[in-house]
This record gives sequence, structure tokens and C-alpha cells, in this order.
Amino acid sequence: MSPTASANKGYPDQGYPAAPATGHVTFLGAGPGDPGLLTLRAVEALAVADVLIAEPAVLDVVRTHAREGVDVQGTAAPGSPDESSTAADAANLVMASARGGRRVVRAVTGDPGLDANAADEMLACASAGIPFEVVPGIASAVGVPAYAGVPLRDGSVTDVRFVDARTASERCWTEVGASDGTVVVSTTLETVAAAAGELVSAGRKPDTPLTVTVAGTTTRQRTWNATLGTVAQVLKQAKVLPSPEGHQPVIAVVGERSGAARRDELSWFESKPLFGWRVLVPRTKEQAASLSDQLVSYGAVPHEVPTIAVEPPRTPQQMERAVKGLVTGRYEWIAFTSVNAVKAVREKFEEYGLDARAFAGIKVAAVGEQTAAALIAFGVKPDLVPSGEQSAAGLLEDWPPYDPVFDPIDRVFLPRADIATETLVAGLIDLGWEVDDVTAYRTVRASPPPADTREAIKGGGFDAVLFTSSSTVRNLVGIAGKPHNVTVIACIGPATAKTAEEHGLRVDVMAPEPSVHKLAEALAEFGASRRAAAVEAGDPVTRPSEKRPGARRRRVATQ
Repeated sequence: MSPTASANKGYPDQGYPAAPATGHVTFLGAGPGDPGLLTLRAVEALAVADVLIAEPAVLDVVRTHAREGVDVQGTAAPGSPDESSTAADAANLVMASARGGRRVVRAVTGDPGLDANAADEMLACASAGIPFEVVPGIASAVGVPAYAGVPLRDGSVTDVRFVDARTASERCWTEVGASDGTVVVSTTLETVAAAAGELVSAGRKPDTPLTVTVAGTTTRQRTWNATLGTVAQVLKQAKVLPSPEGHQPVIAVVGERSGAARRDELSWFESKPLFGWRVLVPRTKEQAASLSDQLVSYGAVPHEVPTIAVEPPRTPQQMERAVKGLVTGRYEWIAFTSVNAVKAVREKFEEYGLDARAFAGIKVAAVGEQTAAALIAFGVKPDLVPSGEQSAAGLLEDWPPYDPVFDPIDRVFLPRADIATETLVAGLIDLGWEVDDVTAYRTVRASPPPADTREAIKGGGFDAVLFTSSSTVRNLVGIAGKPHNVTVIACIGPATAKTAEEHGLRVDVMAPEPSVHKLAEALAEFGASRRAAAVEAGDPVTRPSEKRPGARRRRVATQ
């Protein structure tokens, strides 16, 4: 069931009325930037929205959950030079859309209750009699310190003050300066030193610990430890100031809870093994999704580049005869060696109006967990999955020999790619089986990626590349060029590693077994070891791409 259908099904129970003539507005907090911090209520509201009006910083976060065909509108970013002039425009846009009888979602960074423009827009809706609701979000001033490893309260401190440096009055600075509690300041890179100066002038000691976090809760997050008196020097030494990127919003936490020693223990997010690494995933789009999700869990930023396109066989007759034979009882077994093979058979089944019931009485083998998962999604539970190595060789180790007493039929249907090796066919024949080796799909080289991606590959813009087969090595080099020598090369097995070395690449990581998930795990272990070595040596933790000339100068510009 689609997200839209699901949301509509639960619509009355969730308190969403059918859109009245005057429409309806949902003021929605999109959180600080991590898409995973959206609430369930926010996702429900987005799924039924007719109009989405969002700030630039969170547009990509919320648009993912909006239904197809939603009317997307943008607004000025908070703190930008044109914010005040466009705030009224945003309010007018919200009102006009609602008056047209449409459901409007107005998405803001953090929480709408802390957004002055959202409050004005709510008052406008109330005055005009337009129904609205508020879906709270995680405020940046709360979520960002949590991701930076800076607790705002503990057993000894209960006083927490929140200050927006853009609008803070002299009285505000005087009050927070006189307090010994934690102060959370919303400001920008180029004005954080001035905010620190205000606190010192108001009575805070210059040696009071301070953390400054930019791009909080995203994989571009970066946090600096300093004091109120040294923050300008720390940012200058880090070469992030002066910079044209100084307008970037930051969250600064002032107080003993932000001390460097505590943050070393509590920095759970930035200490992920692949934090901030740009990892190239050269696979087909369908196959890359689960691998990319796993990389994100390690803190990486996956970039999917299809190197192989899957197309139907040139002559479909062989596949058509095999599928008909499957239904008429020609085969004892069918063996799937890839997710693409499952997809090819499933599409042919749908073409003939068949479903998973056509597999009744036929034994089904899958080469590995991913292929088995694709079969289960089709409604077919495999009878055989390798207990050891997930490969053709591993499948053969567990495959039973043909026994004329117990096996009424001696034939195996093997749908596979046009460039597949003969290992499985030869092994099955040795076990006494007859094999119908059928081309179910063709693999062809994909089109070259965009120019900026090609430049990043050759220029060292990626921290790592995952190669899941020899063909991905050959195809990536063919369509985009050879990865830079600072890029970590990770291969799924010895054959892939050999191909990479033949193309002049240094192999840094190899999976302990031929599984894409084990490959990602191995890369994460490599990243963790690299990080631990840097910390032990007292060196800054850097990404591989930062070794290339000029990388440090460009670092802030990519945040």
C-alpha cells in the first residue's frame, strides 16, 4: 500500500478532517536536519498535503514523505538577508493556498513553537478563520547539542537558558551572563565570537567551556571545543574563518557540561566509524538501497552511481519456454543467483498472469540472503540457501546430488545473466543434474555519471569506493575514470580485488565473505581502526579525501 493510501486510510482517526472549503494548514516542525527525527505525526500530515511550503534547509527532509504531485513552494532561510521581506510573502502564500480549499503543510526548521514567523502565520490563520494545527518538532537548540554529545542538564545543574543571538537584547545578555547555568546560543559561524564576547562582558569567565556545532544532526556535522575567550582563535586555526560560509547557522553551548573531556566520552554521533565519509556505491539503483542504508548507519554519506544497467534478453523465447516448463512440471529445482534473476522471473510471471503459487511442488534455491529476501517478498520461501559462503561455490556445497529414487525429475531451471560464469552449471552437472541454463536478463554498461561526479571520482572527492564484483570495477573505470589514490578501495572478494589491482588500484579492504553487508562492515571496521590510530597518536581525525592537496581549504564550503 502506498504511503498516501495508508495515510488516507487512517485520516479520520488521526484528526484530519476532509479538506473544508477554506482548506487546512499544518505548521510542522521538521527538526534540525536529520530526516530520521521527523515525527510519525509529521509523516502522516505530509502524506495528505496538497501544498508543501518549506524552508530551504528542510525541504529535502520533508519532500520525501509528501505524496506525488504535491505543489512544492520554498521560503527564505532563517537569518538570510531577505528573510524579513519574504516572511510576509510566505504568510500570504499559506493563506492563499488554504483559502483555495487545499491542505497546506508549512514546514520550518526545528519546532514551529520557537519560530517567530510561524507564530505570526498562525495568528493570521486564526484571524481569517482558517483551521490549523501544530505538529511539534525537535528544536535545533535541543537536538543539535544531543548529537554533539553535550548534555544540557545533569544532577548538579538545572538552569538552562536559550538565546537567539540575532534578536537578543542587552537585558537578555545581562541575565544569562549573571547565571552559572548552561546557555544555548543560536547564532552563525561569523558571529559566535561576538556572542561569546557579550557573555564575557555580562560576567561570564573567559575560560568557561564552549562548543560550537555546525550542520548539526547531519553527516556534515562538525563540532569545535573552545572557551568563551578562545573561540575566535579556535575557529581561525581550524581554517573555517574567515570564510564566505560564515553565515552558516550554529548552535553554541556554554557551560561546564560542554567541556572537552566530557564530550570525548559522550560524542556518539561524530565518532561513528565512517562519519562524514563520502562513499561511492557503484551498483544498480535497485541493489544499492539496502547497502546505502547500512552505510548511513555508520555515519557515511553514500553516493549511488549505477555502473550496470539491466535489460531483457535479446531473444525472449528461451525464457518464455522455461517459464512455461516451470508451470507444466518440467523442473525439480529452480536456482536464483541474483536479485535481478528473481526480478526477471517475477516480471515474466506477471506478464502471464501468474503468481507465487506457480512454484508449488518445485524446490527453490537462492545464492544468498539478499536473493532469498527478494524471493520472500515475492511470496516464495527458498528451500535451499548456502549455510556457508554465499556464492555459486557455496550453493554447490549444500546442493544434493541427483537421486533417481527420490527425485522424479532430474532437471534444474537456472535463470541468470548473460555474462554469468559456468561454475554453477558445471557443478550441477557433476552432481547428476540436467541444467536449462537460461539468459533471463542482460547486463550492459550504464551511462556515465554527471561531470561533477566523474571529477570527484578522479580528483579524490570520495573517501571510499565499494566494489561488489569485477564488472563494477571495469564499468566504473570505463564510464568515470580511475578513483584517486587517496580513496579507500573496498572489494567484496579476491576475484574483485584482483581486477581492481589489474586496473592500478590499491585494495585497502576486503570482505571476510562475499556479502555486500559484510563488505560494508569491513569498511566500517577499517574506518574505526583509522580513527582510533589518529586519536591515540594525538592527531586530528580526518577523512581520506582530506589528504589530497587543497582539501582542507575547501572543507567548510562542502558543509
